[in-house]
Amino acid sequence: MLPLESALESEEIIEPDRQRELREKYSEVKSKFHSRKHNADLINRNIIRRENLANCDSLMAGHIEAMSNWKADEQELNEKRHSLSTRLEQIQQQAAEDMAKARQAETDAATAYAQAVAWGDTEGEKTANADAQKAAKNLTAATEHNRRQTLIMAALEQELVTVDKYITEAQEKYKEIERTALWLSYTVLEEKWNEAAKALFEVGGKLWANYNLLGLDQVNLMKLTVPEEGERFGNWTWRELSDRSRKYSARDLVQLDSLPCPQQPEDVSNPDQLKDKRNEQANSEQCDLV
Repeated sequence: MLPLESALESEEIIEPDRQRELREKYSEVKSKFHSRKHNADLINRNIIRRENLANCDSLMAGHIEAMSNWKADEQELNEKRHSLSTRLEQIQQQAAEDMAKARQAETDAATAYAQAVAWGDTEGEKTANADAQKAAKNLTAATEHNRRQTLIMAALEQELVTVDKYITEAQEKYKEIERTALWLSYTVLEEKWNEAAKALFEVGGKLWANYNLLGLDQVNLMKLTVPEEGERFGNWTWRELSDRSRKYSARDLVQLDSLPCPQQPEDVSNPDQLKDKRNEQANSEQCDLV
């Protein structure tokens, strides 16, 4: 493709017939290239699928362990977040209370001072003035303490943002691994489906052969359609039953040991047990009569 691309992109003048020939050749080569690339991708996908099936137990164990680890990390991070949130709320509440008390103390001292002045209480005025000065100092100290608390609260909030980021990452990793594990489970279940379908059609082939030998109609089985999962896309239909039926003769079908038999009820397959059960029922009825 590269020489053809270079020729087509060249600034040199090319005759129309030659240019058309180059374009047709390029389209042909490009079509083959994409076709082979597509086939290579399909082969690679099937290789990965078969490798996953061959190692499904160890792969799934690894996925489950990884999911457990990320879930444990998320739980630990949530505990840290709860601790940070609780401490932040405590500091916010304490800071608000301290500032409110300091402001209220200053207000109360100012009010007491004004009342002492109004009533001519010299001693009260001195006491209120001292209290006001003390309240002002306490308010200044409380304001400085509140400033430091504000810095601590900002740091706690930033730490909460960081923890939330890690929690989100843990959840995303868990979901990513869970999805990978589900794809592996999907692949394994596809194979189990195909195996079960093959077993079904193996019995169906014998049943179809029996129909043929008895001269019966196979209308119901002709409605059967089972999709094939996995690497190939198609359906198993009655034609599969018909093809399989050709392998069996009457002698094959009368060999019941080779056919799966339904389990019989316990009281029918065991006459002694049935007899004992009937005796127990008879004794019970006699006791009721007495």
